[in-house]
Amino acid sequence: MNSALPSDKTVIKHIAIAGNIGAGKTTLTELLARHFGWDVHYEDTQNNPYLSDFYMDMKRWSFNLQVFFLSSRYQQMLKIQQGNRTVVQDRTIYEDAFIFAPNLADMGLMERRDFENYTHLFQSIVSQIKAPDLMIYLKASIPTLVDHIQARGRDYEGSISLDYLKRLNERYDNWISGYGEGRLLVVNVDHLDFQNNKEHSAKVIEMVHGELHGLFK
Repeated sequence: MNSALPSDKTVIKHIAIAGNIGAGKTTLTELLARHFGWDVHYEDTQNNPYLSDFYMDMKRWSFNLQVFFLSSRYQQMLKIQQGNRTVVQDRTIYEDAFIFAPNLADMGLMERRDFENYTHLFQSIVSQIKAPDLMIYLKASIPTLVDHIQARGRDYEGSISLDYLKRLNERYDNWISGYGEGRLLVVNVDHLDFQNNKEHSAKVIEMVHGELHGLFK
């Protein structure tokens, strides 16, 4: 089994995968976990009590959903920091606060007072946690996102509009352009199929390996 950890005392604990709905976060998470022998923390969609309701009635359930994700990822980050294993995380706490929650508020799908309440809670939480050692952003165009979403066929994603995906993509690009919490790797996935193409998966692994070594410079 491969290892990303060098022989010195520096330890990489947290690799985070960020990207829009359908960008390939879970696929890359599993690929890296297998290659490097890392543990995985997935986005909690299977046990999320609000997700299906949210896609049916966004305004009613947006605040509930975002607080659930915030709490879930906060617990994940605490476990990562308290543990002694390297973990790759599918989606990050920053995306909730800088992408999804403000987008819902601007679209009128979250009450302004709820958004302000959420923002204060997020600020309190991030003051207590350490940013990922490496953030990997999967950049994808709308056609790529749509192809991936349709291919996996999740019922609750069937009502996602192109306008919604476009708004999220714009926010992702703005967030990443100003990201300064730590080391960042941007991977354009429009012409990469790291799920089915071994050459593509090897290319992405090589990119990540290079960034990991850069953490020790």
